[in-house]
Amino acid sequence: HLPPGMRTPPAMIVGMVLCPCGLLLTLTGTLAPNWRKVSLLPNQPVDLILEQGIWDVCRERQSSHDRLCGQADELGYFEQVPVRAAQGLMPTSLVVALLGLVVATLGVRCWHKEPRHVLAGVAGLVLLLSGLLSLVPASWYTHELWALPAPAGSTLAVGYSLVLSYLGSCLEISGGLALALSFHHCCKEC
Repeated sequence: HLPPGMRTPPAMIVGMVLCPCGLLLTLTGTLAPNWRKVSLLPNQPVDLILEQGIWDVCRERQSSHDRLCGQADELGYFEQVPVRAAQGLMPTSLVVALLGLVVATLGVRCWHKEPRHVLAGVAGLVLLLSGLLSLVPASWYTHELWALPAPAGSTLAVGYSLVLSYLGSCLEISGGLALALSFHHCCKEC
C-alpha cells in the first residue's frame, strides 16, 4: 500500500485516459473520408452515396458495398473555406496533442516518487488547446454543412468522421482540463 503522497492524483489519471482516446478519435475523424454524406443524387442509382471528407470523396453503392475513392471534385468542394480550414487545423491539432501527451507523460508520475505538477498542468493546457484546434473546424464545417456545394436535389447528412472529430475534441478538452487541475497543487504549496 502506497503512502498518500506517492499516489497519482485521480485528475491526472483521468487526463491520461481521456486524452489518448481523444487523439485516436480525432485521428480517425481527420483521415476517414466521411464528414458529410450526399445521397439521392439526381440521374444516379438510388443506392449511390457520396462520402465527402476533408481529403477525399468516395462513391459507394449501398446494395453491393462497391466503394471507389479519389472522385473528381467537380463542384469545388475542396476549395471551400471550412474544408480548407479543417485541412490545416485538424493535422495541427494532432501534432499539438502528441506534444501534449509527451509532456504529460513526463509530468505524471511514471518514474518519479512525486508527480511533476507544473509539467502536468502545462501538458493539460497544451491538450486543451489541441481539443480546441479540432473543435473549431468540426463546428465550422457543421455550421456550413448545408451551404457547401452539392448536386442540386440531393440529400445531405452528417458523416461519422465529423461525429468522431467532435467526440475526440471533447475528450481532449476534458482530459486537458483534468490535467490542468495539477496547477491547483502548486498553488496549495505556495
